[in-house]
Amino acid sequence: MKLKPGWAELPVFRRRFIYLSIFAAVVFLLLILRLWYLQGVRSEYYQQLAEKNRSRFLPVEAPRGYVYDRNGNLLLDNRPAFDIVALRQEVEDPERLFAQLAPLLDVPVPLLRERWVRGKKQPRYQPVLLAGDVNRDCVDRVQENSVHLPGVLVEVKPLRAYPYGELASHLFGYLGMISEQELRSAAFVGYRPDALVGRAGLEREFESYLRGIDGERRVEVDVRGRELRILNLVTPVPGNKVFMTIRRDVQQVAEDAFGDQSGAIVALDVRNGEILALASRPPYGPASFARGINTEEWQTLLNNPRHPMQDKALRGQYPPGSTFKPVTALAALQSGSVNADFSVDCKGSFELGPAAYRCWKKEGHGPTDLKKAMRESCDVWFYQAGVATGIDQLAKMAFALGLGKELGFSLDTERSGLIPTQQWKKRRFNDRWYDGETVIAAIGQGYVLTTPLQLAVMTAAIANGGKVWRPRAVNRVESLDGETLFATEPEMLIDTALDPRALKAVQQGMEAVVNESGGTGWAARLAGIRVAGKTGTAQVVRRKSDEEEERSQGEEIPYQFRDHALFIAYAPAQNPEIAVAVVVEHGEHGSSAAAPIVRAVLASYFDSADSKPERKR
Repeated sequence: MKLKPGWAELPVFRRRFIYLSIFAAVVFLLLILRLWYLQGVRSEYYQQLAEKNRSRFLPVEAPRGYVYDRNGNLLLDNRPAFDIVALRQEVEDPERLFAQLAPLLDVPVPLLRERWVRGKKQPRYQPVLLAGDVNRDCVDRVQENSVHLPGVLVEVKPLRAYPYGELASHLFGYLGMISEQELRSAAFVGYRPDALVGRAGLEREFESYLRGIDGERRVEVDVRGRELRILNLVTPVPGNKVFMTIRRDVQQVAEDAFGDQSGAIVALDVRNGEILALASRPPYGPASFARGINTEEWQTLLNNPRHPMQDKALRGQYPPGSTFKPVTALAALQSGSVNADFSVDCKGSFELGPAAYRCWKKEGHGPTDLKKAMRESCDVWFYQAGVATGIDQLAKMAFALGLGKELGFSLDTERSGLIPTQQWKKRRFNDRWYDGETVIAAIGQGYVLTTPLQLAVMTAAIANGGKVWRPRAVNRVESLDGETLFATEPEMLIDTALDPRALKAVQQGMEAVVNESGGTGWAARLAGIRVAGKTGTAQVVRRKSDEEEERSQGEEIPYQFRDHALFIAYAPAQNPEIAVAVVVEHGEHGSSAAAPIVRAVLASYFDSADSKPERKR
């Protein structure tokens, strides 16, 4: 039997052919397996990857909610702004990009690098903000050089706009870049690292209502990153609408009437506590925060000696001066320490032991009853009434009218002011209270401190018969389709049981301040509307002795040492609607500096012919 030839006996070329055939079969088998894996098992994954290579997912920021006054006038708006952003996945050399962009944007390289590092903490697909709210020239320069700037885009987004400039800046507050700590907190889930959030006032307290829901835009791009077409668009949802209680016209007049003076004004409805105007002067420009305030601008604000960043209406604490006298009169009459017929003979001073306390009028007011004491602001009447009443009774009435404590205003942090008592002094200084301190407290000096908001609430309580309402500046929040999402209601904090005869005597005295001959508030008179009010002057430094004052006659007092000027008022006197409190820092006299501002506000509220005040300088 003939055997088949062995493998070794096969020709060389046949063995090579077999080797190659086996190798080719294995290769084809691997290719088939790989193709099956790619087309079958991983087809969806690679399809998505391909889509990402030819498309971009770009966030579309939602506009913040609009803000209106009580009559529907638009107060806060939005405007389109241009941002320069970069896609990290398309930037191969960041340092080279920074060097190219810096001269185009007029932004230093270190700042671009800092923003790049910050942006790297967000998801890779989200653009990194390199320059915000740039002007049209910057946009043109970037677009002209786009071929050399791979991954760089120009985004258009809504930015907060202020149709009335600095109007009510402290009431509305301002926006600022979200912090890294906030980004990690549950309250800010879904925010981008370059998001602007409320930092003060309305913008902060109503952030959840004002912030909208961001959308997304998916666009097709070519190999150079240029947009070809929009593949998908998720429309952003704007924030909700907020309706304030303020009146734009009254707010504008209030701020204009201040001119270049510093201080604060609060006007509110005596019937429910609604804020009609609230301003702190000088204001700041919230638009600079919305676009991104720079270090130089921020330092200028911080170093301004008139403190524009402080909300003086809520946080400014001032001695109320003679605007406290209605409290003293009510306390004295209510406690029975004096009656409505109580009269003094003012000879220019009041002696208590070895000390003499001067009246503002050196020659005195002569025989003075309550009405005259209020009308002409006679200190001696209140000195004696205060001593007869005692500090604790004065404090009790002050607390009952809303002084010396926070009132629960929702848009910003208040200061409590200070109404001293015997117990307070013992606790604070470990010392007893002296009658001489009561003398000073009775005219709103010494330890007594109030905020303009408290003075307005106190004035409203005197006007309405003793009701202390919680001040509020927001009426309601509505969705885009008009559904009410949030609403406020009047809230009475205290209903003070005031003796009707005592209240009437004080109200008549305040009415005489403005309307009768010799009244210190004559500058607040208004045609057709009877106004009741009280002037005040709060000392900033210790009062000089008679000899020192005579020697300093004719000397110019430095601004920071001048007295503060105050005025409180309500109107109409018989059926009150509005109460106003004004503090003019270093304005010296309430009658000349503060009363005209109140008059302008009342005129605007009642739409009087006197509603265009002469601006004070």
